[in-house]
Amino acid sequence: MAETLFHKVWNAHAVRRLPSGQTQLFVGLHLIHEVTTPQAFDMLRQQGWRVARPDRTFATIDHIVPTMAVTRPFLDVMAEEMTAALERNCRDFGIPLWAPDSDNQGIVHVIGPELGLTQPGMTIACGDSHTSTHGALGALAFGIGTSQVRDVLASQCLALDPLKVRRIDVIGRLKPGVYAKDVILTIIRHLGVHGGVGYAYEYGGATIDGMSIDERMTICNMSIEGGARAGYINPDETTYAFMKGRPFAPSGAAFDRAVAWWRQLASDGTAAYDDRVAFDAATIEPTVTWGINPGQSVAVTEPIAADARDEAFAFMGFEPGARVAGTKIDVAFIGSCTNGRLSDLEEAARLVKGHHVAPHVRALVVPGSRAVSRAAEARGLHEIFIDAGFEWRGAGCSMCLGMNPDRLEGREICASSSNRNFKGRQGSPTGRTLLMSPAMVAAAAIAGEVVDVRHMLEQVPA
Repeated sequence: MAETLFHKVWNAHAVRRLPSGQTQLFVGLHLIHEVTTPQAFDMLRQQGWRVARPDRTFATIDHIVPTMAVTRPFLDVMAEEMTAALERNCRDFGIPLWAPDSDNQGIVHVIGPELGLTQPGMTIACGDSHTSTHGALGALAFGIGTSQVRDVLASQCLALDPLKVRRIDVIGRLKPGVYAKDVILTIIRHLGVHGGVGYAYEYGGATIDGMSIDERMTICNMSIEGGARAGYINPDETTYAFMKGRPFAPSGAAFDRAVAWWRQLASDGTAAYDDRVAFDAATIEPTVTWGINPGQSVAVTEPIAADARDEAFAFMGFEPGARVAGTKIDVAFIGSCTNGRLSDLEEAARLVKGHHVAPHVRALVVPGSRAVSRAAEARGLHEIFIDAGFEWRGAGCSMCLGMNPDRLEGREICASSSNRNFKGRQGSPTGRTLLMSPAMVAAAAIAGEVVDVRHMLEQVPA
């Protein structure tokens, strides 16, 4: 019988069906960090349990790490306590940890793929919403809560409800100035922030097939923002080329055998889906959120059409019929697990070269990992950003969620390449977030307001 990748991987990892109707699923890779693990490890100790598979568990510190300086102890007492707790727990339970001073430190959803820990056909769990990122490599990746982190630590298994599969095709060619971020924001806008509840999203079509792994990770990263439990893209030649030579990937003959197996995982051409939708890439424009969830977005040229009673209008200060273009910004943030990879920084640097950040704007570039930072510096990108007036920071989650010193103040408006625009998300309860592509953030930083990046691209040498 023809099957989707979802069903192939799910069935291969299913241990048994539980009386609740859930499936007990074996977890091939468990990624942990400092925020959702302290209580989970405490619960293990209370029960006298060990970590079942420390060889399949890997840790990093990303959410709370300062991006200005990583001198220990951290000035933030809670950040220091959480970091010390993870260090102690990893030491006690034999789990590899990339601490703040490690060459491999970075955001968990950036270092997993770049180290080759993330592989096609895996089941992956992490105590972080945006674990769906890893689906870009043909894995089933689930964000979990602290009690589930405990369960995976103790048993290497997870109890999950069966999911339906929605196939989302993006067909055609994107226009210049339109990026993967615009694609996923458009999908979420049309399907809704709850549209994916009960589903795994399978992305495909010529547009997706032509994307790099970095772009695919941006797409899969925000699946959770559309309500989906997971998002993935079938592995292909782009995937295999990305995997080759990664530190934790198979090598030599083992790599060839792995590729042969990965090829079989892709959804069969005649596989049935619970739902199918399609988007025309040519109709997608640079997209910006105007509200307080990622589904409240518009094309940069488009007026906001929504019910004036929506609380987002009062909070954000927009009026129905207004345009986001022209909105003055206070902060520009390029980074996060959505858009903090090398290709994101390269495109932003291409735009800002020869320009300078508007005088009233505070602009930050935060690489997603130390490896990304090293690669960017080897290309001289840091010098381009610094010359343009950006702050070049160390690796971490930074202003995506404000659990570190990088935060909005008061009613500041931030042009952000991150993934959430919830109230208070960036550290200030009254701060306002406009989500957009890194290129759009770069353009806004230079202009001092939201602008259509396509006009700026016209001045950039090919």
